[in-house]
Amino acid sequence: MRDRGSAVVIENNQVALIKRIKNGSTYYVFPGGGIEEGETPKEATKREAYEELGIDIDVNECIAEIEFSGKQYFFLGDIVGGKFGTGQGEEFSDENKGTYIPMWVNIEDLSSIDVKPKEVAEKIQALLK
Repeated sequence: MRDRGSAVVIENNQVALIKRIKNGSTYYVFPGGGIEEGETPKEATKREAYEELGIDIDVNECIAEIEFSGKQYFFLGDIVGGKFGTGQGEEFSDENKGTYIPMWVNIEDLSSIDVKPKEVAEKIQALLK
């Protein structure tokens, strides 16, 4: 069990997600990963957004904390630099982890795709109504 920090980046009624294809399943996750020793949840979220999406973000308020194999923190983030889709994290080179595809998804489409965790997708839709 390891605590995680995840970024919720919203622009133009779209949210940044990672499309995962693994063991024949397709689902979507928020960019994020494990909090390293000595790192705060916000610092981990900033690092993971860069590793997985290739963007620098300002990390804002935490909109959700979910217990699942440790505590998962979900922070709103604003892009302040970098280029979306240029992440170079270890996930992209480890074939055993499946496929990672950074993409923008329309917020109204969140309820029709398999987003994990679903609670965070629903919260985003509620925030923007």
